[in-house]
Amino acid sequence: MKAKIIVLTALIALVSTSATIAQCAMCRATVGSNLSEGRGVIGTGINVGIVYLLLMPYILVGALI
Repeated sequence: MKAKIIVLTALIALVSTSATIAQCAMCRATVGSNLSEGRGVIGTGINVGIVYLLLMPYILVGALI
């Protein structure tokens, strides 16, 4: 039973990775186009969101330990 859960979790992680990579490319294109037009506010907001998403799993794991 435990092996099935691990396999299912790994499968879901592998399937959802392609959507995540696509979003990163879209964010990068948006930030690049906004910065080239002189609008740095949107790029700053996206960068803060990326840092938030990056740190949240580490904070949750740290709270559990």
